[in-house]
Amino acid sequence: MSVNSTRPRIAITMGDPAGIGPEICLDILQETTVVTPVVFGDPRLLLRVAQQIDRPFTAPVISLAAWNGDFQRVSQPCVVDVPLLDAEVVVPGVVNAENGRAAFAYIQAAIDAALAQQVIAVATAPINKEALYLAGIRYPGHTEIFADRCESKRWCMMQYSDLITCTFVTVHVGYAAVPSLLTESRILEVIELTSEGLRRIRGREPRIVVCGLNPHAGEHGLFGEQEEERFIVPAIQKALALGFRVEGPLPPDAAFLPSKRATTDAYVCMYHDQGHIPVKAIAFDQAVNTTVGLPIIRTSVDHGTAYDIAWQGKADSGSLRNAITLAVKMA
Repeated sequence: MSVNSTRPRIAITMGDPAGIGPEICLDILQETTVVTPVVFGDPRLLLRVAQQIDRPFTAPVISLAAWNGDFQRVSQPCVVDVPLLDAEVVVPGVVNAENGRAAFAYIQAAIDAALAQQVIAVATAPINKEALYLAGIRYPGHTEIFADRCESKRWCMMQYSDLITCTFVTVHVGYAAVPSLLTESRILEVIELTSEGLRRIRGREPRIVVCGLNPHAGEHGLFGEQEEERFIVPAIQKALALGFRVEGPLPPDAAFLPSKRATTDAYVCMYHDQGHIPVKAIAFDQAVNTTVGLPIIRTSVDHGTAYDIAWQGKADSGSLRNAITLAVKMA
Protein backbone atom coordinates (compact mmCIF):
# COMPACT_ATOMS: atom_id res chain seq x y z
CA MET A 1 0.00 0.00 0.00
CA SER A 2 1.31 3.43 -0.87
CA VAL A 3 0.42 6.49 1.19
CA ASN A 4 1.46 8.84 -1.62
CA SER A 5 -1.82 10.43 -2.70
CA THR A 6 -3.14 13.90 -3.44
CA ARG A 7 -3.71 14.46 0.27
CA PRO A 8 -1.69 11.94 2.22
CA ARG A 9 -2.62 11.16 5.81
CA ILE A 10 -0.59 12.45 8.75
CA ALA A 11 -1.02 11.24 12.33
CA ILE A 12 -1.51 13.88 15.04
CA THR A 13 -1.28 12.82 18.67
CA MET A 14 -3.67 14.61 21.04
CA GLY A 15 -1.06 15.07 23.76
CA ASP A 16 -1.82 15.43 27.45
CA PRO A 17 -5.62 15.60 27.87
CA ALA A 18 -5.38 18.30 30.56
CA GLY A 19 -3.22 20.59 28.42
CA ILE A 20 -3.75 22.57 25.24
CA GLY A 21 -3.25 19.56 22.97
CA PRO A 22 -6.98 18.88 22.51
CA GLU A 23 -7.58 22.54 21.70
CA ILE A 24 -4.96 22.81 18.97
CA CYS A 25 -6.07 19.47 17.51
CA LEU A 26 -9.58 20.87 17.16
CA ASP A 27 -8.13 23.73 15.11
CA ILE A 28 -6.24 21.37 12.80
CA LEU A 29 -9.32 19.19 12.24
CA GLN A 30 -11.16 22.21 10.84
CA GLU A 31 -8.50 23.15 8.31
CA THR A 32 -8.10 22.18 4.67
CA THR A 33 -4.42 21.53 4.08
CA VAL A 34 -2.17 19.55 1.76
CA VAL A 35 -2.55 16.58 4.13
CA THR A 36 -5.40 14.78 5.84
CA PRO A 37 -4.91 15.06 9.62
CA VAL A 38 -5.79 11.95 11.61
CA VAL A 39 -5.92 12.70 15.34
CA PHE A 40 -5.13 9.79 17.64
CA GLY A 41 -6.87 10.61 20.91
CA ASP A 42 -10.18 10.69 22.73
CA PRO A 43 -13.19 12.05 20.80
CA ARG A 44 -15.29 12.39 23.98
CA LEU A 45 -12.70 14.70 25.47
CA LEU A 46 -12.39 16.65 22.22
CA LEU A 47 -16.16 17.16 22.23
CA ARG A 48 -16.09 18.33 25.83
CA VAL A 49 -13.29 20.83 25.11
CA ALA A 50 -15.03 22.00 21.93
CA GLN A 51 -18.22 22.71 23.85
CA GLN A 52 -16.35 24.54 26.60
CA ILE A 53 -14.52 26.89 24.21
CA ASP A 54 -17.39 27.14 21.71
CA ARG A 55 -15.52 25.54 18.84
CA PRO A 56 -16.92 23.16 16.21
CA PHE A 57 -16.13 19.46 16.32
CA THR A 58 -17.62 17.73 13.30
CA ALA A 59 -14.85 15.32 12.31
CA PRO A 60 -15.88 11.66 11.99
CA VAL A 61 -14.71 9.24 14.67
CA ILE A 62 -13.15 5.87 13.84
CA SER A 63 -12.35 3.06 16.26
CA LEU A 64 -8.74 1.91 16.36
CA ALA A 65 -9.81 -1.50 15.02
CA ALA A 66 -11.72 0.08 12.14
CA TRP A 67 -8.76 2.33 11.31
CA ASN A 68 -6.37 -0.63 11.14
CA GLY A 69 -8.82 -2.56 9.00
CA ASP A 70 -9.81 0.11 6.51
CA PHE A 71 -7.49 3.13 6.78
CA GLN A 72 -7.17 3.37 2.98
CA ARG A 73 -10.69 4.80 2.81
CA VAL A 74 -9.85 7.74 5.09
CA SER A 75 -9.79 10.88 2.95
CA GLN A 76 -10.98 13.59 5.34
CA PRO A 77 -9.84 14.82 8.77
CA CYS A 78 -10.93 12.36 11.45
CA VAL A 79 -10.28 11.13 14.99
CA VAL A 80 -9.08 7.61 15.77
CA ASP A 81 -10.54 6.66 19.14
CA VAL A 82 -7.96 5.38 21.63
CA PRO A 83 -10.30 4.90 24.62
CA LEU A 84 -8.33 5.06 27.87
CA LEU A 85 -9.96 7.99 29.63
CA ASP A 86 -13.07 8.90 31.53
CA ALA A 87 -13.36 12.16 29.66
CA GLU A 88 -15.88 13.60 32.13
CA VAL A 89 -13.45 13.59 35.05
CA VAL A 90 -10.42 15.17 33.35
CA VAL A 91 -9.58 18.51 34.95
CA PRO A 92 -7.69 21.03 32.79
CA GLY A 93 -4.29 21.96 34.16
CA VAL A 94 -4.08 19.04 36.60
CA VAL A 95 -1.33 16.42 36.39
CA ASN A 96 -2.31 12.80 36.97
CA ALA A 97 -1.34 9.27 35.99
CA GLU A 98 -4.46 8.61 33.90
CA ASN A 99 -3.64 11.50 31.59
CA GLY A 100 -0.03 10.33 31.26
CA ARG A 101 -1.12 6.79 30.44
CA ALA A 102 -3.57 8.01 27.81
CA ALA A 103 -1.08 10.39 26.18
CA PHE A 104 1.43 7.55 25.92
CA ALA A 105 -1.16 5.30 24.27
CA TYR A 106 -1.95 7.97 21.65
CA ILE A 107 1.76 8.16 20.80
CA GLN A 108 2.13 4.40 20.56
CA ALA A 109 -0.86 4.06 18.24
CA ALA A 110 0.38 6.86 15.99
CA ILE A 111 3.88 5.38 15.78
CA ASP A 112 2.38 2.02 14.83
CA ALA A 113 0.42 3.73 12.05
CA ALA A 114 3.60 5.34 10.71
CA LEU A 115 5.61 2.12 10.90
CA ALA A 116 2.82 0.37 8.99
CA GLN A 117 2.92 3.17 6.34
CA GLN A 118 -0.68 4.08 7.05
CA VAL A 119 0.42 7.73 7.44
CA ILE A 120 3.37 9.67 6.04
CA ALA A 121 4.45 11.10 9.40
CA VAL A 122 3.56 11.77 13.03
CA ALA A 123 3.19 15.26 14.50
CA THR A 124 2.87 15.36 18.27
CA ALA A 125 1.03 17.70 20.61
CA PRO A 126 2.69 18.33 23.99
CA ILE A 127 2.81 15.80 26.83
CA ASN A 128 3.56 16.21 30.51
CA LYS A 129 6.61 14.27 31.70
CA GLU A 130 5.47 14.22 35.31
CA ALA A 131 2.18 12.61 34.23
CA LEU A 132 4.15 9.94 32.36
CA TYR A 133 6.19 9.17 35.46
CA LEU A 134 3.08 8.99 37.66
CA ALA A 135 1.78 6.38 35.22
CA GLY A 136 4.99 4.37 35.59
CA ILE A 137 6.18 5.28 32.07
CA ARG A 138 9.88 6.03 32.49
CA TYR A 139 10.65 8.05 29.39
CA PRO A 140 11.91 11.62 29.73
CA GLY A 141 10.16 12.78 26.56
CA HIS A 142 8.80 12.14 23.08
CA THR A 143 12.27 11.78 21.56
CA GLU A 144 13.18 8.78 23.66
CA ILE A 145 9.74 7.17 23.21
CA PHE A 146 10.04 7.33 19.43
CA ALA A 147 13.63 6.09 19.38
CA ASP A 148 12.76 3.10 21.57
CA ARG A 149 9.53 2.17 19.78
CA CYS A 150 11.26 2.41 16.40
CA GLU A 151 14.29 0.48 17.69
CA SER A 152 16.58 3.20 16.36
CA LYS A 153 20.26 2.97 17.24
CA ARG A 154 21.20 6.37 15.78
CA TRP A 155 19.00 9.35 16.58
CA CYS A 156 19.06 12.89 17.92
CA MET A 157 16.73 15.77 18.60
CA MET A 158 16.65 18.63 16.12
CA GLN A 159 15.02 22.00 16.80
CA TYR A 160 14.47 23.36 13.30
CA SER A 161 13.54 26.77 11.94
CA ASP A 162 14.61 28.95 9.05
CA LEU A 163 16.19 31.35 11.56
CA ILE A 164 18.15 28.90 13.72
CA THR A 165 18.50 25.12 13.94
CA CYS A 166 20.09 23.15 16.78
CA THR A 167 20.74 19.46 17.36
CA PHE A 168 21.73 17.86 20.65
CA VAL A 169 24.37 15.39 21.78
CA THR A 170 22.55 14.94 25.10
CA VAL A 171 18.96 15.93 25.82
CA HIS A 172 16.87 15.16 28.89
CA VAL A 173 19.56 14.66 31.52
CA GLY A 174 20.81 16.73 34.44
CA TYR A 175 23.80 18.98 33.91
CA ALA A 176 26.03 16.89 36.17
CA ALA A 177 25.56 13.89 33.87
CA VAL A 178 26.42 15.67 30.61
CA PRO A 179 30.26 15.38 30.62
CA SER A 180 30.13 11.63 31.27
CA LEU A 181 27.84 11.15 28.27
CA LEU A 182 30.09 12.94 25.79
CA THR A 183 32.12 10.69 23.52
CA GLU A 184 33.89 11.26 20.25
CA SER A 185 31.65 8.72 18.52
CA ARG A 186 28.40 10.27 19.82
CA ILE A 187 29.40 13.79 18.77
CA LEU A 188 30.40 12.54 15.32
CA GLU A 189 27.09 10.68 15.09
CA VAL A 190 25.12 13.86 15.81
CA ILE A 191 27.13 15.77 13.20
CA GLU A 192 26.27 13.07 10.67
CA LEU A 193 22.57 13.01 11.64
CA THR A 194 22.42 16.81 11.49
CA SER A 195 23.81 16.78 7.99
CA GLU A 196 21.47 13.99 6.88
CA GLY A 197 18.42 15.75 8.31
CA LEU A 198 19.16 19.14 6.78
CA ARG A 199 20.03 17.66 3.39
CA ARG A 200 16.56 16.11 3.43
CA ILE A 201 14.92 19.42 4.34
CA ARG A 202 17.03 21.90 2.36
CA GLY A 203 18.50 19.76 -0.39
CA ARG A 204 22.14 20.73 0.12
CA GLU A 205 25.10 20.04 2.37
CA PRO A 206 24.68 22.21 5.49
CA ARG A 207 27.25 24.36 7.25
CA ILE A 208 27.51 23.10 10.82
CA VAL A 209 28.97 24.75 13.92
CA VAL A 210 29.84 22.56 16.90
CA CYS A 211 29.62 24.27 20.28
CA GLY A 212 32.07 23.73 23.09
CA LEU A 213 30.91 22.41 26.44
CA ASN A 214 32.76 24.76 28.77
CA PRO A 215 33.03 28.57 28.96
CA HIS A 216 35.25 29.86 26.16
CA ALA A 217 35.17 26.30 24.72
CA GLY A 218 37.50 25.26 27.52
CA GLU A 219 40.15 27.94 26.90
CA HIS A 220 42.70 25.27 25.93
CA GLY A 221 42.02 23.14 28.98
CA LEU A 222 41.71 25.91 31.58
CA PHE A 223 38.01 25.21 32.19
CA GLY A 224 36.39 21.83 32.63
CA GLU A 225 38.07 18.46 32.24
CA GLN A 226 39.38 18.96 28.69
CA GLU A 227 36.14 17.71 27.16
CA GLU A 228 36.88 19.83 24.08
CA GLU A 229 40.34 18.32 23.58
CA ARG A 230 39.32 14.74 24.41
CA PHE A 231 36.01 14.42 22.60
CA ILE A 232 34.79 17.44 20.63
CA VAL A 233 37.90 18.33 18.61
CA PRO A 234 38.59 14.70 17.55
CA ALA A 235 34.96 14.33 16.42
CA ILE A 236 35.19 17.52 14.35
CA GLN A 237 38.47 16.36 12.78
CA LYS A 238 36.90 13.06 11.77
CA ALA A 239 33.84 14.85 10.37
CA LEU A 240 36.07 17.12 8.28
CA ALA A 241 37.96 14.07 6.96
CA LEU A 242 34.60 12.58 5.92
CA GLY A 243 33.73 15.71 3.95
CA PHE A 244 31.25 17.42 6.26
CA ARG A 245 31.17 21.23 6.35
CA VAL A 246 31.82 21.66 10.05
CA GLU A 247 33.77 23.99 12.33
CA GLY A 248 34.38 24.41 16.05
CA PRO A 249 34.34 24.03 18.90
CA LEU A 250 33.02 27.56 19.23
CA PRO A 251 32.40 29.24 22.59
CA PRO A 252 28.62 29.05 23.13
CA ASP A 253 28.40 32.69 24.22
CA ALA A 254 29.58 33.82 20.76
CA ALA A 255 28.32 31.03 18.52
CA PHE A 256 24.79 32.39 18.18
CA LEU A 257 25.57 36.00 17.31
CA PRO A 258 23.67 37.31 14.25
CA SER A 259 26.79 37.47 12.09
CA LYS A 260 27.56 33.80 12.82
CA ARG A 261 23.98 32.65 12.35
CA ALA A 262 24.03 34.20 8.88
CA THR A 263 26.66 31.67 7.77
CA THR A 264 25.46 28.67 9.80
CA ASP A 265 22.76 26.15 8.93
CA ALA A 266 22.83 24.22 12.21
CA TYR A 267 24.50 24.11 15.59
CA VAL A 268 25.49 20.87 17.31
CA CYS A 269 24.94 21.52 21.01
CA MET A 270 26.28 19.49 23.91
CA TYR A 271 23.22 19.74 26.17
CA HIS A 272 19.55 20.71 26.25
CA ASP A 273 19.56 24.37 27.25
CA GLN A 274 22.67 25.23 25.23
CA GLY A 275 20.49 25.05 22.13
CA HIS A 276 16.94 25.44 23.44
CA ILE A 277 17.57 28.86 24.93
CA PRO A 278 18.73 30.50 21.66
CA VAL A 279 16.09 28.65 19.63
CA LYS A 280 13.26 29.85 21.85
CA ALA A 281 14.69 33.36 22.12
CA ILE A 282 15.05 33.71 18.35
CA ALA A 283 12.37 31.47 16.81
CA PHE A 284 9.85 30.49 19.49
CA ASP A 285 6.84 30.91 17.17
CA GLN A 286 8.51 29.13 14.24
CA ALA A 287 10.69 26.31 15.55
CA VAL A 288 9.68 22.68 15.16
CA ASN A 289 11.03 19.78 17.18
CA THR A 290 11.90 16.75 15.06
CA THR A 291 13.79 13.52 15.69
CA VAL A 292 16.33 12.62 13.02
CA GLY A 293 17.59 9.09 12.52
CA LEU A 294 14.21 7.36 12.83
CA PRO A 295 12.72 5.09 10.15
CA ILE A 296 9.63 7.34 10.24
CA ILE A 297 9.13 11.11 10.18
CA ARG A 298 8.28 12.69 13.51
CA THR A 299 7.80 16.39 14.21
CA SER A 300 6.37 18.20 17.20
CA VAL A 301 5.24 21.52 18.55
CA ASP A 302 7.97 23.50 20.25
CA HIS A 303 6.00 24.31 23.40
CA GLY A 304 4.63 22.60 26.47
CA THR A 305 1.19 21.71 27.73
CA ALA A 306 0.46 25.31 28.83
CA TYR A 307 -1.72 24.16 31.72
CA ASP A 308 -2.32 27.78 32.75
CA ILE A 309 -4.40 28.47 29.62
CA ALA A 310 -5.72 24.97 28.86
CA TRP A 311 -9.32 24.72 27.63
CA GLN A 312 -9.76 28.51 27.54
CA GLY A 313 -9.71 29.09 23.80
CA LYS A 314 -6.40 30.95 24.05
CA ALA A 315 -3.99 28.37 22.61
CA ASP A 316 -2.22 29.16 19.35
CA SER A 317 -2.08 26.19 16.97
CA GLY A 318 0.60 27.80 14.79
CA SER A 319 3.38 25.58 16.10
CA LEU A 320 1.40 22.45 15.26
CA ARG A 321 0.80 23.81 11.75
CA ASN A 322 4.54 24.39 11.41
CA ALA A 323 5.19 20.83 12.57
CA ILE A 324 2.83 19.48 9.93
CA THR A 325 4.41 21.66 7.24
CA LEU A 326 7.92 20.43 8.10
CA ALA A 327 6.74 16.80 8.18
CA VAL A 328 5.33 17.18 4.65
CA LYS A 329 8.58 18.76 3.46
CA MET A 330 10.59 15.89 4.94
CA ALA A 331 8.23 13.33 3.40
